[in-house]
Amino acid sequence: MKIVLLAEEARTEAMIGALVQLWEASVRPTHLFLSESDIVELRPQVSQALRGVRALAVALGEGGAPEGFLGVEDGKVEMLFVSPASFGQGVGGLLLDYAVEALGARGLDVNEQNPRARDFYEHRGFAVVGRSDFDDQGRPFPLLRMELKR
Repeated sequence: MKIVLLAEEARTEAMIGALVQLWEASVRPTHLFLSESDIVELRPQVSQALRGVRALAVALGEGGAPEGFLGVEDGKVEMLFVSPASFGQGVGGLLLDYAVEALGARGLDVNEQNPRARDFYEHRGFAVVGRSDFDDQGRPFPLLRMELKR
């Protein structure tokens, strides 16, 4: 497993497409509060976010295929998703450690309706410091604001 930081020119259509597919595969078993229409609506937004996030790190498996990715902007983890085939194998932890150690991330938001993700972040040293009834796009998906406490 290796983590690579993708420069803008490395964010090819093929790579963005693979990461959007990974995002969708990851979201379906973990974000059960999202409807099919929510996922369809979010897909192009995820693609745009992948192109625009300042730091985009990808965990590549032995064959070079992405197993997870994260985006960091201004000290905040904006996205972290892992392929279901890699759940529980340490990929998310490696990416989060990279975000903290190499990219200076100290904060993140997590969907309140995704308690496994909250548990993961708390186990990694983050603590809830606030809450919002809506996500950043104004949708009724409550967010927990978390900050690194270790």
